[in-house]
Amino acid sequence: MHVFEIIIALLLAGAGLTALSQRIGTPYPAMVALAGAALALVPGTPTLVLDPELALTLFVAPVLLDAAFDASPRDLRANWRTVAGLALGAVALTIVVVAGVARLLVPGMPWAVAVALGAIVAPPDAAAATAVLKQLRPPHRLLVILEGESLFNDASALLIYRLAVGATLAGTLSGTDVIPLLLVVTVGSVVLGFVLSRVILLVTPRIHDVAIAVVVQFCGTFAVWMLAERLHLSGILTVVVFAMATARRAADIIPARVRIPSYAVWEFAVFVLNVLAFILVGFQLKAILGRLDSSTLLEYAGVAGAVCVATILARIAWVSGAAAFSRWRCRPAPDGTAGPHDTVALSKRAAAVVGWCGMRGIVTLAAALALPTGGSDGPAFPYRDLVLFTAFSVVLGTLVVQGMTLRPLLNMLQLEDDGSVEREVRLARVETLRAALSATTTAELPGEELSGLLRRRYELMLRRAEAELAGNGNAPHGAAGSDGRAFNVDAAAIARRATLAERQRLLALRADGTIGDAAFQRVEQELDLEELDLQQLAPGAGSGVAVSNEPSRN
Repeated sequence: MHVFEIIIALLLAGAGLTALSQRIGTPYPAMVALAGAALALVPGTPTLVLDPELALTLFVAPVLLDAAFDASPRDLRANWRTVAGLALGAVALTIVVVAGVARLLVPGMPWAVAVALGAIVAPPDAAAATAVLKQLRPPHRLLVILEGESLFNDASALLIYRLAVGATLAGTLSGTDVIPLLLVVTVGSVVLGFVLSRVILLVTPRIHDVAIAVVVQFCGTFAVWMLAERLHLSGILTVVVFAMATARRAADIIPARVRIPSYAVWEFAVFVLNVLAFILVGFQLKAILGRLDSSTLLEYAGVAGAVCVATILARIAWVSGAAAFSRWRCRPAPDGTAGPHDTVALSKRAAAVVGWCGMRGIVTLAAALALPTGGSDGPAFPYRDLVLFTAFSVVLGTLVVQGMTLRPLLNMLQLEDDGSVEREVRLARVETLRAALSATTTAELPGEELSGLLRRRYELMLRRAEAELAGNGNAPHGAAGSDGRAFNVDAAAIARRATLAERQRLLALRADGTIGDAAFQRVEQELDLEELDLQQLAPGAGSGVAVSNEPSRN
């Protein structure tokens, strides 16, 4: 009961710290990390040990699915080279540099343990960076790169992490087995993710109760992860593929009255998991600190500080080097002829921001907590206390140093939103309203007077959207809901037809690449709210409508 009371108090404290972080423009994980560190120093707090096998499943699976569901395949394809370079090259360089630093400072540490430490601290947490960046409205491409990187660097880092942990506990690992194993794991995870997405899409349309739908979403997420792990595949890669494949079809089968509340539940769950991860690390750090004398603690602090610096510098070196190489490759020829144009190259200012957005977060914490503690199931992981202490120090250091200086850096570099998403949103509004107006004009439905009122409503909304698309601020206002009181059963039938046309047009715009998922989700949310309003004005107005995408997760 005492532990439960502490967790409840700390969750409330986490909510307060999040509100404070929004005011001062820092990532909320930075504030929660400081609270977790302080927790380790508070006398009287209990010591908790989390089951290592539970750590990754509990903390990573839902957080990763939440991010992957909202990813835009169109934007990822456009920036695939930069994303792949960060997810593979930057992760590999970080692992090598960190392993080398750890071995230099702790000569008795086996190479497998050093590589495991490097893999633990290698993947950055995009949520920490985007929490700040979205408030400052940088170019949308930077958000795409950081969010896309976070989906795949976790998979690459944790694959190496699993191999290193296995080699440490087994005492050996054959190099000839590594490449075939990685190929089997990668291909098997992708196939399993696609297959499971088709299974869940068969179940989802049959669920109409919000509570049941949310339970199925969460249980389905954990089931996908656990099945992949039981088959010795990558849980992370399977969940990413599962979420992205499911998101393509979820727009057709999940109603707004299920999607909107489930989105709120998922946002709450991700926040709670982030706070709990830092709380649990704080509890375990307290036990570690209790076992250390002052000289050992000083040694641990030195290793942690060196690894933190190495982690930051390795990412900056990779991003800066890759951007410089791309600019060199595209330089003009000696005779003045223009060189090749690299559409995915980062400018110096953009590279500076991406390089500095290397805050570590929940994946690093979960991987450190997942290291074997020893017992009946096998031996403890060598240097586990040092690795856990170092991992938390890297998370804390990067969140505080980089997270709290990201806003000043972005302001200094004056990187501003290019307006690409806003243009796509305005275009999508115009196109969907045209589809709705066409549906209400051509349909032979009962209630001629009510049909005219509804058509007038969509005409005024379309004029407003067209004025916004053209950049004219003198758009007509106040028309969208002015005729709502006139709805009855006949008008509800017309509204269903119009809403269906809007959704189908929006889906077509995303399918042909005219708009990306960021614009899609914003307009889809507007249609969701409109559908719920219609249901309030005339029960049944939103039923029977092909439904949408935004963040429903199953």
